[in-house]
Amino acid sequence: MRRVYAIRTLRYVFSGITASCLLLLLTLYGIGRQVWVARVFENAPADFGASLQFFISAFSHTDILVQALSLLALISLVYLARATARLLASSLTPVRV
Repeated sequence: MRRVYAIRTLRYVFSGITASCLLLLLTLYGIGRQVWVARVFENAPADFGASLQFFISAFSHTDILVQALSLLALISLVYLARATARLLASSLTPVRV
């Protein structure tokens, strides 16, 4: 019976949400090691339209490693948002008896 409990616990530990959170944290750490993020935000303009162009230009002029880490972070963030929305939707639906 201990094996069943261990497998059930491991199922929650290695779920998609947990893996996505871990991936997001690792990619953000990797980006932080490669790029001085505070300086990027200091150099960003205050105008939204110019800011969008600035971030596109900054992304395109970085190393391939930073671009890959940024895309992985975005993918894991989108997965977390989708999983959170699905969990909230399933918890808000009324249960029919």
